[in-house]
Amino acid sequence: MQPSNLLVFGGTGFIGSQLLSRLVTETFSTPGLPEGRMIVPTRDPESARAHNLTLLPRVDVMDADIYADDALEALFLALTERGGEHCAVINLVGVLQDAREMPYGPNFQRVHVDLPRRIVAACRRHGVNRLLHMSALGADPAGPSMYLRSKGDGERVVMNSELDWTVFRPSVVFGPQDHFLNLFASMQRMAPFVPLACADARFQPVYVDDVAAAFINALKKPATIRHAYPLVGPRVYTLAELMRFAGRASGHPRWIVPLPEGLGRMQAALLEHLPGAPISRDNLDSMRVDNVSMEPVAPELGIHPLGMEAVMLPALAGFGPDRGLRAARTRVHR
Repeated sequence: MQPSNLLVFGGTGFIGSQLLSRLVTETFSTPGLPEGRMIVPTRDPESARAHNLTLLPRVDVMDADIYADDALEALFLALTERGGEHCAVINLVGVLQDAREMPYGPNFQRVHVDLPRRIVAACRRHGVNRLLHMSALGADPAGPSMYLRSKGDGERVVMNSELDWTVFRPSVVFGPQDHFLNLFASMQRMAPFVPLACADARFQPVYVDDVAAAFINALKKPATIRHAYPLVGPRVYTLAELMRFAGRASGHPRWIVPLPEGLGRMQAALLEHLPGAPISRDNLDSMRVDNVSMEPVAPELGIHPLGMEAVMLPALAGFGPDRGLRAARTRVHR
C-alpha cells in the first residue's frame, strides 16, 4: 500500500524541494489516499527553501538537528503517531567535501554512514518498513575517493537491513536551480578562460524532475523493493563538453584549458579550502571512475529521462521556468 505519511531527510535541498512539490501535486492529491503529511526536518527553518516548503499543503517543516538522538526520536514519533504501517522514510542527505582522511573524513562518516545507520535503527524501533535512500553512481566501499567510499558504506548499511529499501544511484543532477551547470556558467562569466582538471572525465547527467519521479514511482510500486537503481540521462558528456555547454548557453563561452594531472591537483588543493569550494582533490579522485551507467533506466521506475539541452539552454540563458512564470504573471496583471 502506498505510504501516506513521509519523513524526508534533506527535503529542503535542491532535489528534496522538487520531490516534495511533485508529491503534493501528483501523489498526495490522489483521490482515496488516506490523510497524511510529509515531515521535513531542517536546522534553518528561516531559510528561503524551508519557507517555500511551508506554503505547500500537507508539508510540516520542523526545526530539528537530525544528528541529535533526541531530535531523531521526536521526528519518528511524529511520523508514526498513528502507527508505522502507512509510513515511509526518504533519505536525500549528502555532502560533497570533507577533510582528507582514510577511508574518509569525519563529516562523510557522520552524514553518509552514521546517519543511514541511525535512520535504519529508528525505522526498526518504530515499525517503519519502507526506506528510500539516495546514494551515488559509482558508490563503492573500495572506491577511489572518500566520497564514493562513504556512499558505498552507507549503501551497505541500508541494503544489509531487513527493511523494504530502495537505493538510487544518480549521476550528477541538473536543473534550473542546480549548483552544477549554473556554477560552470558563473565561472565563465567572471574569467577569460577556464583551467580544467580531469577534462576528459565522463558523466551522464540526469534531470532533477526525473530523479523526483523515480522516487515517487518507487513509493507506489512494490516491485522496486530491495533493488538499487542507477539514475542517468540519455547522453554521456565529458567534463569539458559540459563546461563548454554552460558557457555557450549562458552567453559567455570561454577558452577551456585542460590541465595535466599534477597541475589539476595543485589547483584543487588550493581551491578546496575556499568557502563553497568549487573543486577538491577528492572530487578529482571520484572522476577517476566514469560517472556513467551501461544499464538502461529500469522500466518499473516509469521515467523517460529528459535531455540536458531541453531544460538548461533556456535556464542558463536566463529564461528558466521560474522567470517565464513570473513574466507571464506580469503580462496578465498589466
